[in-house]
Amino acid sequence: MAHIIEPASSGRAKCRGCGKPIGKDTLRFGERLPNPFADESEMTLWFHLNCAAYKRPESLQEVIDSAELANRSELDNIIATGLAFHRVQRINGVEQAPSGRARCRACQEMIAKGAWRIPLVYFEEGMFNASGTIHVGCAGDYFETTEVLERLLFFSAGLDAEAVAQVQDALD
Repeated sequence: MAHIIEPASSGRAKCRGCGKPIGKDTLRFGERLPNPFADESEMTLWFHLNCAAYKRPESLQEVIDSAELANRSELDNIIATGLAFHRVQRINGVEQAPSGRARCRACQEMIAKGAWRIPLVYFEEGMFNASGTIHVGCAGDYFETTEVLERLLFFSAGLDAEAVAQVQDALD
């Protein structure tokens, strides 16, 4: 079966990208993959449309032409960036380091306590698995673009204006 875009039949499903519930009658993206726990069956992973554009652009690109979407141009831009710069799909928000024990995956230096960092995830076997962090300042080298602020803020709820300014400064 092919991937699908459809309204959510109930509000019970959670988005695999952000972990938040997908509201009833909200358009959602269903990525169909082989079920690793059963023979010859499939499983459907549900995403908000924006979460799918950020984290699974190849899959969403396959079916986006078959749906009439109000925010189509926005989704096309997000998908294009994700396809052009493959590593941006790994972004899982931005946060301050709770300790000084983590090492940056880009520069291999320690990330100081309280410094802004970007958690990374990989999509493997139908799940997003944590895979380390990088300094916000290393984003340009790691992602091959510094145009990642929108993605960082999308997956980081609750940042105030001062925090956003600090992250922007670290990106520059």
